[in-house]
Amino acid sequence: MRLCSNCTAPILLVLALTGYPSFAAQTSSPPAQSGGRTTLPLQSAPPAAQPRIYPPENQQPLNIDRDPVPSPDPDDNVPANAPEAKNNEITRGSRGYTLRRDVEEVVLNVTVLNDSNKLVTTLDKPDFTVMEDGKPQTIASFTHEDIPVSIGILVDNSGSMREKRQAVNSTALDLVKASNPEDEAFIVNFSDEAFIDQDFTSDINKLREGLAHVDSKGGTALYDAVVASADQLSKYAKRPKQVLLIITDGEDNASSLSLEQTIQRIQALQGPVVYSIGLLFRDEGGGREAHRAKRALEMLSRETGGMAFFPKSLKDVDALAAEVARDIRNQYTIGYHSTKPASQGGYRLVKVEAHGKGLGRLNVRTRTGYYPKSETQPTKAENKTTDPQPGK
Repeated sequence: MRLCSNCTAPILLVLALTGYPSFAAQTSSPPAQSGGRTTLPLQSAPPAAQPRIYPPENQQPLNIDRDPVPSPDPDDNVPANAPEAKNNEITRGSRGYTLRRDVEEVVLNVTVLNDSNKLVTTLDKPDFTVMEDGKPQTIASFTHEDIPVSIGILVDNSGSMREKRQAVNSTALDLVKASNPEDEAFIVNFSDEAFIDQDFTSDINKLREGLAHVDSKGGTALYDAVVASADQLSKYAKRPKQVLLIITDGEDNASSLSLEQTIQRIQALQGPVVYSIGLLFRDEGGGREAHRAKRALEMLSRETGGMAFFPKSLKDVDALAAEVARDIRNQYTIGYHSTKPASQGGYRLVKVEAHGKGLGRLNVRTRTGYYPKSETQPTKAENKTTDPQPGK
């Protein structure tokens, strides 16, 4: 299934070296068939500079519970706008995790490290301060729990990746194995086009089959694939937290979008955290292409609150899977309501600081900012219930 950059999205795990702008309203193109694989057309960059959030299609998204039978867990049957529902509250019932979120709340996934670059996991709500455009914000919700994640795994399928795919595929599968058992993931293989070769699932064998679609050829449309994958997460992810993992070995050379446009699009979606693995060691001379590719991956990851890794050889790649999984599973989730009305629009700069007694100087990693959500979006709380059974 080829990804559509016209979809809205959450957290992406990207293994590649390549960013996406705002979209003007368009009608989605129907999926097309290509060599037995379903493709979604990638969208060209619009002339408008201001990002827009598009309304959902007529088709019900996968995160809507279509089962008319009441849940045996009373908490699952509480209406989304019930007075007792708390902002960004994550609860676990017999049917899985339920996230009740006020759509006007700004939600940050936060990683805290000490000076030795070790994860700090013992902090509580009072230990954090949040600033937006230099003004302090009141933390409305706080969670530190290993909750299930929806992951998009993007693998560069261009010609230069042919000899690296076996090691890359092993790393991607090891990441899933090291993650929460209730995570769901989908596989995107991309070159100058992007294909969903396995939709959301928790079945490791299906993910392995999706990664087996190796037909390395063509260029590298990384930015287009990232935006389309983020849109896929936004529309169809069933987990309350999203990530993108990108694995690539070069510079984007085929996207209609720029790096800046890609970052802007993800920020407009308040989208996924992006982790990148850049296999740039083949360019031993440290040429311009490798330099540009590294800069792009670092920016894409940093601006969304993730990390970029640049192993020195293929044998060093597999060890990164455990590091990425550990980072995702130990994040804090912080929510707040901006003191600035959404009607003002414009980019908002966010900074989070953490302090713990006896912990010394702490380094905080989260997204650097966001665009407020569209005024046309509903303001009532929304419910997302995740299914404890692996997706099929």
